[in-house]
Amino acid sequence: MILAFAVAVYGVGAAVYAGRCQDRNWAASARRSVYALAGLATFAFLVLELAFLRSDFTFAVVASHSSTTTPTGYKAAAAWSSQEGSLLLWLWLLSLWSSLVLYLTRNRMRDVTPYATAVLCIFGAFFAGLLVFAASPFQTLAVAPTEGSGLSPLLRHPVMMIHPPMLYSGYTLFTVPFAFAVAALLVRRVDAEWITATRRFALAAWFFLGIGIVLGARWSYSELGWGGYWAWDPVENASLLPWLTGTAFLHSLMIQERRGMLKIWNASLILATGTLAIMGTFLVRSGILDSIHAFGASTLGTPFVIFIGVLICGSIGLVVSRRESLRSENRLDSLLSRESVFIANNLVLVGLAFVTFWGTFFPLISEAVTGTKSAVGPPWFDRYTVPLALALVLLSGIGPVIAWRRATAVNARRNFLAPAVGSVAVVVLLALVADAASRPKALAMFFCAAFVFITVGQEFARGVRARRAMSGGSVPGAFFAMIGRNRRRYGGYIAHVGFATVLVGVAASSAFQHAKDVQLVPGQTASNGGYEIHYQRATGRIVTSAGRLERLEFGAVMRVTKGGRYVATLRPNRGFYPVNAPFVPISSAFDGEATSEVGLKAGLRRDIWMAIQPDLTPLRPYIKQSDKTLNAAVQRAVSVNPAHYGQVRRAIFAEIIRRYVTHPPAATFRLIVSPMVMWIWIGTFITFGGGLVAMWPAPDGVRRRARGRYAARVVRDLGRA
Repeated sequence: MILAFAVAVYGVGAAVYAGRCQDRNWAASARRSVYALAGLATFAFLVLELAFLRSDFTFAVVASHSSTTTPTGYKAAAAWSSQEGSLLLWLWLLSLWSSLVLYLTRNRMRDVTPYATAVLCIFGAFFAGLLVFAASPFQTLAVAPTEGSGLSPLLRHPVMMIHPPMLYSGYTLFTVPFAFAVAALLVRRVDAEWITATRRFALAAWFFLGIGIVLGARWSYSELGWGGYWAWDPVENASLLPWLTGTAFLHSLMIQERRGMLKIWNASLILATGTLAIMGTFLVRSGILDSIHAFGASTLGTPFVIFIGVLICGSIGLVVSRRESLRSENRLDSLLSRESVFIANNLVLVGLAFVTFWGTFFPLISEAVTGTKSAVGPPWFDRYTVPLALALVLLSGIGPVIAWRRATAVNARRNFLAPAVGSVAVVVLLALVADAASRPKALAMFFCAAFVFITVGQEFARGVRARRAMSGGSVPGAFFAMIGRNRRRYGGYIAHVGFATVLVGVAASSAFQHAKDVQLVPGQTASNGGYEIHYQRATGRIVTSAGRLERLEFGAVMRVTKGGRYVATLRPNRGFYPVNAPFVPISSAFDGEATSEVGLKAGLRRDIWMAIQPDLTPLRPYIKQSDKTLNAAVQRAVSVNPAHYGQVRRAIFAEIIRRYVTHPPAATFRLIVSPMVMWIWIGTFITFGGGLVAMWPAPDGVRRRARGRYAARVVRDLGRA
């Protein structure tokens, strides 16, 4: 880590010197310093991973975040469950993406690339410095414990093995266009070439960050036991902010590439996105806002605040000082044009980002102004985000088909008559058969989404007909050939359909959800959303890992029927994690974190969701008496065999399970019937499938044309020189 910090600092100096003197040797040396940083970060990350996989408790971070009973897959993921490990993951991914972009641009934009290298090395030096001076993952203990504290129970979920790497890949990838934007502004290269060079990295950042956000929503839905997938938590919001501004950037950059407009806007958007990516990292680590996702209070808040302040001030200074160079080459020809729709789309996305930012940081704002920390909840967010989301979906249906520069009335009628009529028909049908009229916001979302589906379907149908008219062939062949010839365009269409599908799922599951909390004993039945839920029996078991006790589970078997017809059998349970250490009280197993394994019957029409909160109060006297008996036995004995003590503890836990199953007390159940939740996850696949299509390398013919355009620019530059 010390070497990585030194290499990053050297890279900053070498790159700045190369930029000022236009020295290719120094530029190559700075680029190789980034490669060296990637090698050192990779080696360090492998050392940390091996320490976790070997349960090497001489490392303090391993002892506090893993144990011998932690399954192997979760041991590997535990490396980034700690603050120190997650910072190392950030540095490692940053160095890999930086190395990739510098390798791909090693012979391009020779005046811009050195300064971009310097910016990327500044990011590397900052995170390497944190790992060296503030939060080292390689601190060792003088005496290694025989057992670690274990991974937090809430993180023992398959999604959490890939959720942080996806988020951090998104964050770190956004630093690439950020660095090239800064470099382009420094040397006053304000054309679209820096956008062309980094567009795929911006799209990959949007892709990975979006997947990370959705995986977090899925984890919340299936693990936390409250029944939702989005709670407007500060850390959730922090990841959403750069995704929103990054989405706006991906739309508006097309206007700069095509018309030479929005240069100030695009530079500001990507600089804000890069800064928000660092701010998202800061929120997780500073502990300034309460969140279930945060690492808690730490000493890293101050350096992050200083760094973010430098990024904000530097970005504003660059844009203001280059405002003359950033003037648009063309002006908006008509409000009825694709450019104006894209601008409206950007304003809505930035409006969503502003609402999210204000609501997230309102506790700090209120404390600074009034001295009292106040927070806003989901109803406040919904009040402002719902109308903005409706506008966003509607614009995503208008934008792809309206003409550039100026649309005529005839063209607009041709493109929008069928979608408008079809959307009205869908809304009328839903109002009649699905009792949707009493939920106007959901009905409005269904209208907007239907408009998107019909509009995009219409465009695909026209494209296939045109393709077959030119080259013949089958409909599927023409469909895939059409997408292959213009992947960016049709990938965007697919992403729009997916996004509308996601919001349809959100609207339906929010507006038509049936939720109920009930207390039941075996043999009793509750009803919810037209379903009958019968509590058949209580369950309990001891789960072991690596031959040692991992957790205790208290659950239930629930039979679900509708109109007397069997639907599903659900088995929700609650898991408690004892500490595997000598002479730890029995009661401690029930005082720490616990996990909810929900019972879920998912379907295309609706999800039946169930969580249990067992009442362990009747078992408390036995647990308390067991602790007293064990403590007295330890005090009387001259020496105690830890293995025998562990066997006694396990026998007591087995008795607790037996008593719960044979004489089960009333348990509290949360019963939820939510329609169309499945379509949120399906829409996610469609959205990011469209992103993959747009990212996929162009065919050889298109690449040859791109190389021809690049060669022409080089000739023009040489002629001016």
